[in-house]
Amino acid sequence: MTDQLSPAERYAASRSRATQPKLEAFRNRLRFELDPFQREACASLESGRSVLVAAPTGAGKTIVAEFAVFLAMQEPYAKVFYTAPMKALSNQKFQELVGEYGPESVGLLTGDTNINSHARIVVMTTEVLRNMLYADSDLLADLAFVVMDEVHYLADRFRGAVWEEVIIHLPQEVRMVSLSATVSNAEEFGDWLQAVRGETDVVVSEERPVPLEQHILMRTKLIDLFDSSGLAATNRVNPELVQMARYGGRPISARQMKDVGRYHSKGGRPESFRMDRADLVDLLQERNLLPAIFFIFSRVGCDQAVRQVLRAGVRLTEAHERDEIRAIVEERCRTLLDEDLAVLGYWEWLEGLERGVAAHHAGLLPAFKEVVEELFRRKLVKVVFATETLALGINMPARTVVLEKLEKFNGEARVPITPGEYTQLTGRAGRRGIDVEGHSVIQWQDGLDPQSVASLASRRSYPLNSSFRPTYNMAVNLIDQFGRERTREILESSFAQFQADRAVVDLARKVRQQEESLAGYEQAMTCHLGDFKEYSAIRRQLSDLERQGARLEGLSRGEREKRQRQLNALRKRMKDHPCHRCPDREQHARWAERWWKLKRETDALSQQIRSRTGAVAKVFDRVTDVLVERGYLSIDDDGGTSLTVHGATLKRIYGERDLLVAECLRRNVWNQLDAPSLAAMACALVFEPRRDEGLVSDRYLPKGAFRPALEKTTELWSVLDDLERNNRLPGSEPIATGLSLAMHGWARGGSLNKVLEDADMAAGDFVRWTKQTIDLLDQLSLVAQGPVGRTARQALESIRRGIVAYSSVA
Repeated sequence: MTDQLSPAERYAASRSRATQPKLEAFRNRLRFELDPFQREACASLESGRSVLVAAPTGAGKTIVAEFAVFLAMQEPYAKVFYTAPMKALSNQKFQELVGEYGPESVGLLTGDTNINSHARIVVMTTEVLRNMLYADSDLLADLAFVVMDEVHYLADRFRGAVWEEVIIHLPQEVRMVSLSATVSNAEEFGDWLQAVRGETDVVVSEERPVPLEQHILMRTKLIDLFDSSGLAATNRVNPELVQMARYGGRPISARQMKDVGRYHSKGGRPESFRMDRADLVDLLQERNLLPAIFFIFSRVGCDQAVRQVLRAGVRLTEAHERDEIRAIVEERCRTLLDEDLAVLGYWEWLEGLERGVAAHHAGLLPAFKEVVEELFRRKLVKVVFATETLALGINMPARTVVLEKLEKFNGEARVPITPGEYTQLTGRAGRRGIDVEGHSVIQWQDGLDPQSVASLASRRSYPLNSSFRPTYNMAVNLIDQFGRERTREILESSFAQFQADRAVVDLARKVRQQEESLAGYEQAMTCHLGDFKEYSAIRRQLSDLERQGARLEGLSRGEREKRQRQLNALRKRMKDHPCHRCPDREQHARWAERWWKLKRETDALSQQIRSRTGAVAKVFDRVTDVLVERGYLSIDDDGGTSLTVHGATLKRIYGERDLLVAECLRRNVWNQLDAPSLAAMACALVFEPRRDEGLVSDRYLPKGAFRPALEKTTELWSVLDDLERNNRLPGSEPIATGLSLAMHGWARGGSLNKVLEDADMAAGDFVRWTKQTIDLLDQLSLVAQGPVGRTARQALESIRRGIVAYSSVA
């Protein structure tokens, strides 16, 4: 009997055995003691429950995930999927697990990388898992655990919906390990997980493993943000800082007041109290506060900061460290072409590394970023100037974090950073097992309010809000699997709807449970002679009429005769029905009665759900209406909804422009394109220009078949955009061709120098957009019929070369 259970079910069945022996075995493998929250979360997993762990950055949440992997590997055949929001994080975790369990046991799936996909431990991006669930992939067999690292990405407005799709659609027997930053509504999120996934424990830790000392830098003085005298309440702002801020940063002691004139310009205004970056690096080095990460909310600012400190003569490494740095860089970059090195700024980058200084941002070549991360972890690079993307889960802890400003440009205006962003950024300070304490340094600037900074620093968490919205691809996949009505109920289970109306989730879950019971009852009343549900419906109708017949008072003779004719007709239909002669008729009838009773209750619950706000389901209905109008869904005479042949194609197209891609394939818009032109077209569909980039002139577009194909594609986009807005959907941004000429050139074998010049962007950005272009071309190569599929395969090969191919290696 046990052999027939899945690994997940076998594991759950074994939880009643000896008390947590596997946790003790796991703990004995570690070089340190588990913290209370880690032990609590691991114990939950060993007891057969899912778990949500919300803890500060660097607290050691991944230990819980590693325990889930350990548990899976103790069971024969059991598998574990480890999902991460970014490919860089997936690659990093893949390497760590390979080191622990060996290359034969670990796989990697990131869209552009497929390594050992049938392994028992597979690291993947969340989108890959979502696609596997919709395709009912055979890789899901024997899946016991899914780790969702950085699950607070669920709030991301572009990609967050994928997290919810995975959580909703994972088989119920799969245990989930959800790892989150410290969000203020962890309990609410945990309640939702409990509602849609079943038994889930919420483990929240507010404690940083390494205490954080927070400072304001005024002139050459690091001043504690909070009062450390021990005489005041915790988190009281340092009175000295308040006084200095009141006087524009001037010290106010009697001795210091003699030098007031020194601190003023001729106009009587306070001088700038910002320390030069090179001097600040020297100060941190003198105080043993390196390695440090300077967060600068601008790529250009990061690169300029590196050049500035190098010009000032900063050198943080010794000869033997420089030799080690050069050896690592040469090994990691040996496959780069010599002619590309100068274009990539390799020599300037290497000089900075050898002096212990580097930048880290999305514009860097991925290979360069990985080298910076490795050298920083090895304590060879001592100062990194980074954008906030570094704070998103990458393993680069520092002793000190420096924030030059507490505001950033969000694409439209300069806005203050949020408490959540502050927590994520400063969370990098303090290396567990290395530092006794971490340090954050905020540089003084005029108008800085210490009380506001203290408030920002004291709020250690932020709310997690759903960004879920139904897409066209989601709609056709779910309708194909569950039908339209069941899909509406599933969408009612989303965290978005849970937050809008928590009661709906409980109702929807009860409906799903009762539908499972209904299916069981229906099977139990199955009759070999005929449709027993139909027979039982006649019996119920007859029974209802007979009860009504007992109350014939007040009916006219004609009405009584009509009622009698109905009774006679129903009795005849019942006796003539094949199931009436079944020897097990009454046994079937008992199950049928249960079915009808539960069906009535379930219909009432469904009506309650429909009567509520149902915001997500309403959006789904609008999406469905668009799909019906465009011929991707059809509605039969009974009101049922099913996929057309075009809907079957749309099922396999993922991305922001899924419906537009399907429309172009359906109407043969791209049939005349060659490989470079199709690459340029795919790039136009995925590329998102900066806000300051205007329309691209025709003379900057590829010639030949590309232009008429673009015109037809744009016409289709316009039609769809109008249709969406007419159906109260948000529509989409116009097609952006700003990178098309460069992608066309790259596909034709153009040099990196010329392509980056045409693109007017950094190498890292070009690689990122090329990878997204590859993702779409890969889909086209599998989905498109005729010439487009063949051309897509050629286009893939033409752009997966040089720095793009190198950056695709895990």
